[in-house]
Amino acid sequence: MTSVIKTIATIIYIIVCVALVIVVLMQEGKTNGLGAVSGAADTYWTKNKGRSTEGVLAKATAVLATLFIVLSVVLCTDWLG
Repeated sequence: MTSVIKTIATIIYIIVCVALVIVVLMQEGKTNGLGAVSGAADTYWTKNKGRSTEGVLAKATAVLATLFIVLSVVLCTDWLG
């Protein structure tokens, strides 16, 4: 039974790894050029990033990274058998 659970956890781990790579690659760069120096980068869109596509991707990255770490610990410490 533990072999089946370990196989399922490994498959979920691979899916999370691929999804994490895709989500990170979909994000835009954080460079704002000279606008960051003068404060011009602080616009309506930067204040409401949580509702934009960038905000969703940032939240997805955090969730997937947490799953990645938890599954890594579970699979490496051999808690599943």
